[in-house]
Amino acid sequence: MASRPASERTKFQRRPSKPTAEPPRIETERLLLRAPRMSDAPRIRRLAGDRAIAENTLVIPHPYETGMAEHWIQEQRRRYRHGRGVSFAIVPKRGRLLVGVLGLALAREHSRAELGYWIGKPYWNRGYATEAARAVLRYGFEVLRLNRIHAFHFARNPASGRVLEKIGMSREGTRRQHILKWGTFEDCVEYGILRSEFQARGRS
Repeated sequence: MASRPASERTKFQRRPSKPTAEPPRIETERLLLRAPRMSDAPRIRRLAGDRAIAENTLVIPHPYETGMAEHWIQEQRRRYRHGRGVSFAIVPKRGRLLVGVLGLALAREHSRAELGYWIGKPYWNRGYATEAARAVLRYGFEVLRLNRIHAFHFARNPASGRVLEKIGMSREGTRRQHILKWGTFEDCVEYGILRSEFQARGRS
């Protein structure tokens, strides 16, 4: 098996013998991925409150009002405890400030998850989304033992598709006018990857 490039090497925190209320910390070359904290709420509110973030995501509201970030953080804790999802704050090792969020919405009965993420506008085009998504893909397959991970983006946002292609996902099709977003029906481009494909890529 060929060794992975430095940018793909990922460190997972040792798994505890008992269930915990938080997901493990994940380290990549430049990033620390950890559970969102209440202290992150002001950063989340400021970054996710940018209209450019909301218009390219499905569930982030605009305006992003006071208290929404705190509620979201509490909900992520509940989702993780009940096995419905796992979310990570994306934090560069230099600076130690949250720049975005990435997570998996789990469907355990089907051994699959949907990947979703956002990066604050001041931090676009730095490769953070790709580096974080690649690490969480590995976490999903190697730690959670999922069979499939999928994602989508609005057709008018091809930059998100390039991130998904860089982490090895394959374009699977387009759902035409699948989402009604702010009064407009949006085409959704679907991507996916299987664990067998991920493993084969690691051996190549």
